[in-house]
Amino acid sequence: MGPTPPEDAPPFKLPLRPRLRDVMGPGLITGASDDDPSGIATYSQVGAEFGYSVGWTLLITYPLMCAIQQISATIGRVTGIGLAGNLRNHYPRTLLYGVVAVLLVANTINLGADLGAMAAALNLLVPGPMLAYVSFFAVSSLLMEVFVRYSRYVFILRWLTLSLFAYVATVFVVHVPWGQVGIDLVWPRIQFTGAYATALVAVLGTTISPYLFFWQASQEVEDEKEDGRTRPLTQAPGQAGYELARIRLDTYVGMAFSNLIALFIVTTTAATLHVHGITNIETSAQAAQALRPLAGEFAYLLFSMGIIGTGLLAVPVLSGSAAYALGEAFGWPVGLGLKPRRAVGFYAVIGVATLVGALLNVIGLDPVKALFWSAVVNGVAAVPVMAMTMLMASRRAVMGDFTIGPVLKAVGWLATGFMLLAAVAMFATWGD
Repeated sequence: MGPTPPEDAPPFKLPLRPRLRDVMGPGLITGASDDDPSGIATYSQVGAEFGYSVGWTLLITYPLMCAIQQISATIGRVTGIGLAGNLRNHYPRTLLYGVVAVLLVANTINLGADLGAMAAALNLLVPGPMLAYVSFFAVSSLLMEVFVRYSRYVFILRWLTLSLFAYVATVFVVHVPWGQVGIDLVWPRIQFTGAYATALVAVLGTTISPYLFFWQASQEVEDEKEDGRTRPLTQAPGQAGYELARIRLDTYVGMAFSNLIALFIVTTTAATLHVHGITNIETSAQAAQALRPLAGEFAYLLFSMGIIGTGLLAVPVLSGSAAYALGEAFGWPVGLGLKPRRAVGFYAVIGVATLVGALLNVIGLDPVKALFWSAVVNGVAAVPVMAMTMLMASRRAVMGDFTIGPVLKAVGWLATGFMLLAAVAMFATWGD
């Protein structure tokens, strides 16, 4: 049974709607978008290089992801403002602009890498001009974000999350020694080498990225405005019991989905590429191509189609989170629920970020370097963003009576500490 709606909130007309919304909200879309083509490349690489011995990291990151994403979503739902808007209202502008600038750079590089990976995957299935494919995906995503009504667009994004089941199917197509996978999850064979440490940093940086914080917080704001029956919890505290329980369930399900799919990708590449001595995978498309002679045509097709589907989900999240952050930083009207003429700056950022990401491929974007620099920038940006998010969620001036509790606060700061260690390790192993 789901949580009981508050007495001062209008009742839902359809009994099933609260249950569907609980598990198909902003948390699910955020979690699914985390397994973007860039993430698939990272998980494929660590699976190919280290086999099953890195899968345990996805168990460790799960509670950390849940904590920081739940906190981000709660800030949006309680205040009715996204993360950047709250930073603008409560902290120095220099800090705000610095964080937003780093986020824009990281998202744009990630956009370019994802568009290139989608084009490469489509080229594997239907050989053709790469730049035309990049342009097709960029323009399609942009038109959908700008001209499709918000509720319809979110409906499409929710269904796109099903594309990740391609990796569920793939792992059952190939032969996997599940006993060994289970042993390595609970008793991993950790290697004390620079390469293994870098792989762990890559997994952590890929699963916990700043754009996810901004996106889920802003989508909570969007959903609250779109519903028409709900208000920020600082204005309608009676709705808190239902809404906070919904956010918790939505986030736990979304992050579990994200990490489970990542584990399947690691397992698939470990069971095929690693056992056959293929340990150097640089792109998601290369991983799909390498699977073909080892796992068969069906696994190859599923893996390739999954890259395209996850890219279609991730590209709007990357450009949209950048637009929310920059728009709120400068006080512009923001929201995918607004008509383009009412939020010119917001939609312009989406357009420019997508266009620049596409152009990176035109000028000869190196996918390996793009992934590397995206991880570096995300790793650097995540720490201050998470720290400020934790501070905001703990302040009554921001959250009123809805500051986060001690358990969530402890896990949130633990996640922040992990990311700080990851950033330090990233620079410490820079030359390895």
